[in-house]
Amino acid sequence: MTVTAGPIDVGELIDGGRWSGYQRWLVFLTALTIVFDGIDNQLMGVTIPTIMREWSVARGAFAPVVSLGYLGMVTGGALAGLLGDRIGRRVTLIASMIVFGGMTLAVAGAGSVAALAVLRFLAGLGLGGAVPNAAALAAEYVPKAQRPMAVTITIVCVPLGATLAGLAAIPALPDFGWRAMFFAGGLIPLVAAAALVRLLPESPRFLARDPRRRGQLAASLRRMGHPVAEEATFVDRTDPAARGASVSALFTSEFRADTIGLWAAFFSCLLSVYLAFSWVPSMLAAAGLSSAVASAGMMAFNLGGVAGALTGGVSITRWGSRPVMLTMAGLAVASASVMAFMPISAGSPAAPIIGMLTVTGALINGVQTTMFALAAHVYPARIRATGVGGAVSFGRTGAVVSGYVGAWALDYRGAMSFFGVIAVALVVCCLALASIARHVPGRNSGSG
Repeated sequence: MTVTAGPIDVGELIDGGRWSGYQRWLVFLTALTIVFDGIDNQLMGVTIPTIMREWSVARGAFAPVVSLGYLGMVTGGALAGLLGDRIGRRVTLIASMIVFGGMTLAVAGAGSVAALAVLRFLAGLGLGGAVPNAAALAAEYVPKAQRPMAVTITIVCVPLGATLAGLAAIPALPDFGWRAMFFAGGLIPLVAAAALVRLLPESPRFLARDPRRRGQLAASLRRMGHPVAEEATFVDRTDPAARGASVSALFTSEFRADTIGLWAAFFSCLLSVYLAFSWVPSMLAAAGLSSAVASAGMMAFNLGGVAGALTGGVSITRWGSRPVMLTMAGLAVASASVMAFMPISAGSPAAPIIGMLTVTGALINGVQTTMFALAAHVYPARIRATGVGGAVSFGRTGAVVSGYVGAWALDYRGAMSFFGVIAVALVVCCLALASIARHVPGRNSGSG
């Protein structure tokens, strides 16, 4: 039966409906953008040892390259979050892909560490902008009950993409060199962005704000399985109109405490994640382990992250985010502490090291990925991209710091100080998560 009575509440219509095949397809497309984000995120980390040898440059010279890349992500996340709430999630996401694809492609022609640093900063603008808008789109394509899983499936593609980059590095670096990896890593997302212009629709809840786009909204809703008439009018009563998205809205009395908790959790957790992304291959290589073991260790960390994130997404849907995330964060502290006291040297067997990296990656990435679902739950649609973007951008200042902290820790006491820093950061993350009031409720819970 076609729904014609109006105005139709878009939020209520989607939240009360089923998760259709078309909505799953949209989540898949959104997640695909983050696969490319994860690949481009990891490329610098897996290629640093090769570039060091080719250019005869010390490891410490790459600290500004790593940190400027993450500074770009901080800036890009904040700006693109605001743009996503003001001009649309879809257009901002695709523009972000074009930026990080183009700048990654340009890295293939870089001839100095300084050029790498500038290009990685510019690529970071796009990498930072993609994630909050992808998270907002995934959250708003699906019913509320499936929102945590949809966001988790999307964001888990960061470690999945990083894993693919690590897998590609094993044969590609010796045979084709690091420049070929950046060439492919830039070209593929540019091609994908062109395809998504036709395939990816705007968020229905964003479209509901603009009466001029009601025909576009009606077409999207029909494809999702909601038979609305072309002439229908729409509102979103679950998300009343605001004057406009702004960072100050995150610090009103309604959201202030949860915003502070989220920002602290993102900062400390992303410090841990990007310490691993940027420095684990270099740490293992510096300890005397082979390049194959170094690549395998990074892949193990990321593959564990994929498994941990998916497990976390399923678990918070059933039991809620508070018990699940606090448990994962506490176990991550223990796992990183174990690694701080493990023997990691040329004579150490590789299997226990790779095994513990898998466990640690599962726990850290499980916390980090499900934090996006938590942030999407904390903020309503009118400020969702701004809220997620603000949390991620502040969190990525931890990634900026990781460029210098990682180099210092490895030069100080190697693996012991490296994993010790990760453990301390995760303690802070656990405390910050505990302070948040609006956790995602479990299936049988009535509140967060």
